[in-house]
Amino acid sequence: MAIDSISNIASMTHYPKDEKKDEQKKLVFDASVLKFESQIPKEFIWPDDEKPSANVPELQVPLIDLGGFLSGDPVATMEASRFISEACQQHGFFLVVNHGVDAKLLADAHKYMDNFFLLPLRQKQRAQRKVGEHCGYASSFTGRFSTKLPWKETLSFRYSAENNSSKMVEDYLLNKMGNELRLLGRVYQDYCEAMSKLSLGIMELLAISLGVGRAHFREFFDKNDSIMRLNYYPPCQKPDLTLGTGPHCDPTSLTILHQDRVGGLQVFVDNEWHSISPNFEAFVVNIGDTFMALSNGRYKSCLHRAVVNSHKPRKSLAFFLCPEGDKVVTPPAELVSQNRPRVYPDFTWPMLLEFTQKHYRADMNTLQEFSNWVQQRNS
Repeated sequence: MAIDSISNIASMTHYPKDEKKDEQKKLVFDASVLKFESQIPKEFIWPDDEKPSANVPELQVPLIDLGGFLSGDPVATMEASRFISEACQQHGFFLVVNHGVDAKLLADAHKYMDNFFLLPLRQKQRAQRKVGEHCGYASSFTGRFSTKLPWKETLSFRYSAENNSSKMVEDYLLNKMGNELRLLGRVYQDYCEAMSKLSLGIMELLAISLGVGRAHFREFFDKNDSIMRLNYYPPCQKPDLTLGTGPHCDPTSLTILHQDRVGGLQVFVDNEWHSISPNFEAFVVNIGDTFMALSNGRYKSCLHRAVVNSHKPRKSLAFFLCPEGDKVVTPPAELVSQNRPRVYPDFTWPMLLEFTQKHYRADMNTLQEFSNWVQQRNS
């Protein structure tokens, strides 16, 4: 569930002309070829201390039924907020069921992911993500990082809840991929709208759990300017050497993830990795760095990663909730006191996005490093 930074490492390395061309050639990630290779390129091999373990324990995360909250039941609402509070203080992960998202829309979102990622590489590259941007198609971020490359492909696009942006996703994908994939755009426009609605409901529960005004965070994110990402993890013949996504905390506010039925998500809790098994009826929700700052550090943005396997592709849909660009990320007054002073400086989401795009590869220390960067800029 990473919002990976974009740093053109290849362009910073000095090669003789032909050598550079050969190096870039090697770094092409074509899943249709590499998924059969018994020897994976060295750029995808992770350090020994970061390689995945064979067996990890299951993380016990609360399964929160949103049915009562969505129907206005005050008792069910308080119970849901209590479960969320406990999870967010411990590790920031929880599952939600009876979430109100249409089952056919979920099925279509997974189907059209297959339709896109099974296209020939050249066709997918029509939506190629450019250096310095966070939207578009990326085949493992080759040419941006030179080591510890993730074994995955992604397609990312922006979603805005502004009234005049009602077809933003549809128009973007139509422009990039052409009329033959028009339905892809419609499905993900609808999916993003459903995720935005679900996010705002969860924001209400987060506000209740923190003891601030129920509408506070909902209003803060009402016109959210968010990121949607489709993740595709091809099979890898050496899954013990690489990672689908490296260890990181999400720099965004809230992540809503829908996994297919192939496992791979792992969370670092109590100094060891734990898995979160797939549940097709549920969404996995986790707190990101921006909301950790909004809560003045009360709620945790937790380290997580994705592993791959040798026999089956894994897919997931990740919606990253982000505030509008001019919203100042500052905790509500109720969460600041003499005994609990401010932990992080004021910032806007575009500032943090710029930091992770141009200056820092997202990891477990992103928020603290960003805070230091902001304070140095302001001094």
